[in-house]
Order: sequence, then C-alpha cells, then structure tokens
Amino acid sequence: MWCYRGGSISAEPRINDRIRVPEVRLVGPSGEQVGIVPLAKALELAQEYDLDLVEVAANARPPVCKLMDYGKFKYESAMKAREARKNQAHTVIKEMKLRPKIDPHDYDTKKGHVVRFLKQGDKVKITIMFRGREQSRPELGYRLLQRLAEDVQDLGFVESNPKQDGRNMIMVLGPHKKKTEAMAEAREAQAARKAEAKANPGRSQNAAEVETETETAVEAPAEASAEA
Repeated sequence: MWCYRGGSISAEPRINDRIRVPEVRLVGPSGEQVGIVPLAKALELAQEYDLDLVEVAANARPPVCKLMDYGKFKYESAMKAREARKNQAHTVIKEMKLRPKIDPHDYDTKKGHVVRFLKQGDKVKITIMFRGREQSRPELGYRLLQRLAEDVQDLGFVESNPKQDGRNMIMVLGPHKKKTEAMAEAREAQAARKAEAKANPGRSQNAAEVETETETAVEAPAEASAEA
C-alpha cells in the first residue's frame, strides 16, 4: 500500500540538475526543435547559452525540456497573472433601500446612486421597506419601483421583477454595460484626467484637494445600503 509520509508537492518544474532522465526532447531558446539528446548534452548546451534547462512537459516520453532564462520566465508569468487579476471583472450587487412615501429630494439622491452603480457595470437590488399600515398598500411600492426602472432605463434593465418578500418588496436592476467595459472606460477617464493635469500644471493644489474632498463626500454614502 502506498503511504504519503508528508512534505509538499512542488508545482515548480524541474530545472537543470534536478532533471533525472537519461535523455530529453530539447527545444532551443527561440523555440526551435533541437531533437532528442542525452541529458548531459542538454545541460552542456544550457551552460553554453548561459540559460537554464527547464522541464516543460514531464509526462512526455522522453520529457520535453527548453532552454530559457527561468528567473525571467517566472517574473513575466507573475506579471501576466497580476494583470489578469487586475482586469478580472467581479459581479457586484449593490443595494438601495427606499420607503414607499419617499420625498422627491431623497428619491433624486437615491436615484443618483443607482445611476452611478449601473454606470460602473454593477447590479442593483432595490428594496422598498413597508412599515405599519404601509403593508396594506403594496401598490405604492410597485409604482415606485416602476418609476425608478423607467428613470434609469437608458443605463439598466429590470433583471428581476418586483416581488413581495415579507415586509419588503424587491426588484433587481441589471446594467446594459458589461463590467469589463465600465472598468475600461474608468481607466480611460483616469488617464484623460492625468493627461489634463499634466497639460495644465498651473492648476492650484487647493482646487484639486477640494475636488477630491467633494468626490469623497458624494461617493461615501452610496457604499452602504441607504434607508429613506
């Protein structure tokens, strides 16, 4: 019976002296096929090129090895993985809470947050909260959700129709714009702002600080669920 006695199994390929086979199928530094050569010859060529002999297909018969700068290869691979994670789009569902008898000013504020979420490519869960006698008037919540859906129809669509959930009524809005598109546009806008700032070095630092503080004040309440 086979028994595992501990220790970690490395995902790293074997390189240079750690390769333990009599011969390998060798690939040159430019991707050219050298052919099947003895391991000693492959190691000798690696020294001549000042490169590493890296086993890239261990299960092949014989194993396939390539001449490369392994340190540079690992660095470039890590950078590509980091860039891929940076550009990866995560589906996010924001939530906005409203009361059925919300006043016009609060409605406009909440709608502004919903617009921003949809522009960012996020879904938005709209929750109408009923209290006391309001529970006997579900049509008020339904009409409010319909109104909001119509007001933002250029940016989003009703992904989940309004439905009663206990004391609440819930609707989900989905963005027309994909998350990846929203992220790309945000990066372009940021690059444009940096270019404008570079082209106009005379802009005062105080003005920039005021603008930053204003943006923070506007965005901060939207991150949490808001209650009318």
